[in-house]
Amino acid sequence: MRSRLGWLNAAGTQIGTTLDLERTAQELAEFTVPRFADAAAVDLLESVLLGEEGDRVVGAGVPVTRAMAVDAVDALRELEPSPVGEIVDREHRRETLLTTKCLRARESVLVSRMTEEDMERVAPTDSAAAAMRRQGVHSYLAVPLIARGVLLGSADFVRAGDTPPFTGTDLALAEQLASKAAVYIDNARLYGREREHVVSLQRSLLPRATPHTPGLRVAADYAPAVDARGVGGDWYDVVSLPSGRTALVVGDVMGHGLPAAATMGRLRSVARTLMTLDIAPDRVLARLDLATRDLEDDQVATCLCAVYDPADGSYTLASAGHPPPLLVGPDGRTDFLDVPPGAPLGTGVIPYDPLRLESVPDSRLLLYTDGLIKSRTEDVDRQLEQLRAAVAGMPAERLDGGGLLTPDTPGGDGRFDEAVLLVALGCGQSGDVDLRIWELPEGGTAASTARRLVTQQLETWQLGELADVTELVVSELVGNALRYGGGPGQLRLLRDERLMVEVSDTGPDLPQIQHVDVQDEGGRGLQLINMLCRRWGSCRTASGKVVWAEQDIPRA
Repeated sequence: MRSRLGWLNAAGTQIGTTLDLERTAQELAEFTVPRFADAAAVDLLESVLLGEEGDRVVGAGVPVTRAMAVDAVDALRELEPSPVGEIVDREHRRETLLTTKCLRARESVLVSRMTEEDMERVAPTDSAAAAMRRQGVHSYLAVPLIARGVLLGSADFVRAGDTPPFTGTDLALAEQLASKAAVYIDNARLYGREREHVVSLQRSLLPRATPHTPGLRVAADYAPAVDARGVGGDWYDVVSLPSGRTALVVGDVMGHGLPAAATMGRLRSVARTLMTLDIAPDRVLARLDLATRDLEDDQVATCLCAVYDPADGSYTLASAGHPPPLLVGPDGRTDFLDVPPGAPLGTGVIPYDPLRLESVPDSRLLLYTDGLIKSRTEDVDRQLEQLRAAVAGMPAERLDGGGLLTPDTPGGDGRFDEAVLLVALGCGQSGDVDLRIWELPEGGTAASTARRLVTQQLETWQLGELADVTELVVSELVGNALRYGGGPGQLRLLRDERLMVEVSDTGPDLPQIQHVDVQDEGGRGLQLINMLCRRWGSCRTASGKVVWAEQDIPRA
């Protein structure tokens, strides 16, 4: 009796060592063989494997189960249990199977001495029944796995050969073991459901699609943590900016779980809004720091922001305590960029210093979160070198495609909590993207010069039907720059999927549509632009601001 109690007590250390359903079920089967039974099988409800509640109703039919674990002594290796991972087939003997009775009534089933008829009632198929006869199986025991009033599955045990048959004492011992193991299985179910909820929330807050990025090819990947407590804080974003510019943002909230995921979503939304108002990444991070300090949960986050300009293929980068980006040249050479490391968001230590990078065509910029370089056993510098080596040896098509985070990526063996990897390939102005930039003269000839330039360029692009509207738009933009911005600077005309015209100036104030009375002679320029264009906007730059307007290009 004492040895049986000691064996039952040992179950607490050998079953449920992880919060993985499959592993816990296998540990239950292995724990009972050969000390308690010659062979064991564990089946779990399909609803449990899907993270659902299980089954609380008695006598409501037989729930669908899936074989999760099998173990047997060497002499019984030829038995034919349901294959692990497959739905248990009960269709041929659904009403007569003893496991059906166990699941339907939520009661244990004991057959001390099996007859020929009992063989048919235990085995799901004729072939399995014949295998049991050949192996000399003579005793059967099935117990339901019930935890917190919820049916999770069942465990079957058999004895064969010279092993004594099951007794009532064995039945009581199996029920105690099943009760304890069911709690471990339910804990794994609840844990898996929590992880799935956090991962689902995390993925829903990440970009669903990458926007059109002129002169830039972007690929991104996100890998959630195996541990639910490690999920929730990493994010990335790709934001289209005026005149073909693109903002790349990668961040990491210093926390885990649902609170970190919620904070991540809020910071990403704020960052997107700020990027549409200011294309200087250092100022965006400064304002994002203020927004982070206003959050009620006192979160801290790292962030790296890069703005790509297809006009000259340059990046402007700023970092808020984030790991350094990695630049991969067309020849495969890799270098970490020395971006000034500002303080993390939410700490209140600003401003941030930008780094301007003139990139080489066909070079790749890698932004990532610390999940790729975090380790409890190795130094960060060593992890960075491992990342550099892995990227240097990675095929170019792998960097430009999806599925970037795989087991051979540094940290991809499950050591990291979660990770984001974003790769941007600067490919210059492709055939379907055209960008023209002109310096406008000072004084009253700026508007006429701008009209002439855009008209000539539209004729070259065979878009003469857009000339009238574009002339009006550029006249209003240049006029506003002369009147309120200290004179126009550059005129940009971008043609890709749409036509965008942009005028820069040094004025600090962003224009807004004004209410105009009938007797007013002016003030209707932005109203006209708003009616004639698909959309328009303005944002700050390092030297002032740009005002832009976008039109649809008629399809042939």
